[in-house]
Amino acid sequence: MGIQKDRVRFNVGGRIFETSSTTLANAGRNSFFGAIFDENWTLQSDHSDEYFIDRNPDCFAVILDLLRTGELYIPANIPEKLLYREALFYGLLDHVRSAKWGQFDGNRLRLSESITGQAPGDGTAIRAGPDGGCCVAHGSMVHVYDWMLEEHAPITLDYQRVNDVGWIDSENIVISVCERLGRGDGGMGLFSSSTGELRDKFQVNHENQVKSFTAGALSFSSDYKIFSSCKGRSNEYGIGVWDQVTGKQIDFFYEPPGWSLGDADKLQWLHGSNCLLVATLFPRKDNCYISLLDFRDKKMVWSWSDSGAPITVDEKRVRDAIAMEENSYICVVNEFEDLGFMDLRSTAGSVRWSSRSRLMKGNNMPDEPCYPKLALHEGQLFSSMNDCISVFCGPEWVLTSRLRRTYGGSICDISSGSICDFSIGGDRLFALHSEENVFDIWETPPPPII
Repeated sequence: MGIQKDRVRFNVGGRIFETSSTTLANAGRNSFFGAIFDENWTLQSDHSDEYFIDRNPDCFAVILDLLRTGELYIPANIPEKLLYREALFYGLLDHVRSAKWGQFDGNRLRLSESITGQAPGDGTAIRAGPDGGCCVAHGSMVHVYDWMLEEHAPITLDYQRVNDVGWIDSENIVISVCERLGRGDGGMGLFSSSTGELRDKFQVNHENQVKSFTAGALSFSSDYKIFSSCKGRSNEYGIGVWDQVTGKQIDFFYEPPGWSLGDADKLQWLHGSNCLLVATLFPRKDNCYISLLDFRDKKMVWSWSDSGAPITVDEKRVRDAIAMEENSYICVVNEFEDLGFMDLRSTAGSVRWSSRSRLMKGNNMPDEPCYPKLALHEGQLFSSMNDCISVFCGPEWVLTSRLRRTYGGSICDISSGSICDFSIGGDRLFALHSEENVFDIWETPPPPII
C-alpha cells in the first residue's frame, strides 16, 4: 500500500532535502524518482521518514532546483561534467541538456565555447548530430563528440581521405572515403559513434560484380535510404542508393554524358518531391552542375549548368547550392556572398542574384581561399563567408544578424582562420575553422521562466 503524502525527504550524502511528489513528477516515469512511485505518483515505501542516496549532495541540489523551476543554474564550484554524471545516475540527462540551451533561433545565437582538436592541421568537414553532439572529419580520421562535448574514441580509416560524414541517428554515423588503390575496398561504412566500431560496409555492384569505388557527398531520406556520389574505375560514376537497415545497394543513377554526378560536392534529399538535389561545384570542376534526380523514373527532372557560358558571368562563381523546397527555389552563393535564386518551376534555369557584396567591405580577406557554405534551418537561411556566418530571414531573405567570434564585446583580432564548414543540428550550430582544427559551438539561450 503506497503512502499518501506529498512531502518527500531525502538524505543525500549526509545532507537533508525536502521536496514534494509534485516536483519529483517533473522528472518523468523513466527517471530514478519515477521508480519510487506507483502509477499515481504515490510513494512505494513501507517507511515514510526519508530515502538515503549515497551521491553528491551539491549536484543533487542543482538537479532538484531544476525540477522545481525548470531553470538550470550551475554554481562555479561544481564542474559541469560532474553534474552530467550525477544527472545520468538519476536518469535526468535529457532534462539537463534541454535546460542548458533553448530552441534554435539563428538571430539569438550566442557563442558557447570553442574546442581545439588534438590533431594538428586543418579539418575538412563538421556535422552536427541529432542530440547536440558533432563529428569532425580530419584527414583519414573522424573525431566524434557527444552533446557534453566529450570526445569519444576517434575513428581511423585505412583510406586516403574522408570525404563526408553523416549521422543516421545519435548512435550511428556513415563515413565516405577515397578508395585506396589496389585494395578493392568500397568507400563507405557505418560506424558506432560511441565506440568507432565498424558495423557495416556498403558496396557497389556493377554488372553483377562488386566494384571498388570512392564515395563522396552523402544524404539520407526519411524512408531509410542512404545516397552517395560514387566514382569507380569502370563505369560506376553516378549516385548510389543503399538501404540503411540491410546495408544492401538498391539503386544506382548513372552519370549521363556531358554531366557530372559522381564528383558531387553536395546531395540533399527533398522530402516533399521525393527527389535528390545533386550539386557539383567549382573548384572541384571547372563548371558547375546542379540537378534534381527522380529515382522512380530514373529521370533528371530539373538541371542547370554554367557550361558554355562566358567566364565573366556571375553564374561562373557559384560555390554552394541548397534547395528551398517550400519556396520552390534553389539558392546559390558566390565568393562575394551574393545570394542567387533559381525557380524550380521554370526550366529556363536563370539565376536571380541578390547582391550582398557591400557587406564584405571592411572585412579582411583570408590568406587562403575559403568558399562559402549554405544551410537552411527552420525557415532561416545561413551563409558562411570568411570568419562570419550571416543569417537571412523573411520572404526577401533580408540579412538579420551575423555570427562572429568576439571577446569582451569586441570582434576578436586573433583569427583561427576562415570558417571552412558549418552544420546545424540538436539546437546547436557548429562552425569549423580552416586553421588549427578549431570549431565553435553556438547556442540559443533558454527563455526566462516567469
